[in-house]
Parts: sequence; C-alpha cells; structure tokens
Amino acid sequence: MPDRFNETMKFDVDKEREAKARDILINVYNSLKEKGYNPINQMVGYILSGDPTYITSYNNARNEIRRVERDELLEELLKSYLKDK
Repeated sequence: MPDRFNETMKFDVDKEREAKARDILINVYNSLKEKGYNPINQMVGYILSGDPTYITSYNNARNEIRRVERDELLEELLKSYLKDK
C-alpha cells in the first residue's frame, strides 16, 4: 500500500457552492455591521470556534451562515484575499 501521507490531495469546490458561500458571507457581514458589531471579529470567532452565537440572528444571519461548512467559508475568504496574487 503506498504511503498516502506523502501525496498531495486535490480539493475542488463547484462554482454554485462558491457563489453561495460568497453571498452568505456578504449578507452576514452586512447584518453584523447593521447591528453594530465588528463583523470581521465576529466572523473570525465563528469560523475558528464553530459557535454560532458569534453571529447575530438579525436578518436570519445565524441560520444562513450555518448552511455552509466553515471550511467552505474559509476557502472563499482565502480565494478572495489571494485572487490578485
């Protein structure tokens, strides 16, 4: 059996899931901002911990962000940050 720990695995996300994650991040960001929270701090807290109470329930943001896996959110954030690199 080959040593799979020395191989690089490929991870693909389809475009529909990518667009959904982007839209959810924007909507949640706007909801947090409207309620007076620091959206970046709150969203980082959620992504790191998985605790949905970091996200306001205003505008259904808490339920919306839980529709997407945290790794998908992180992937979308990284792609956006690194897109021009």
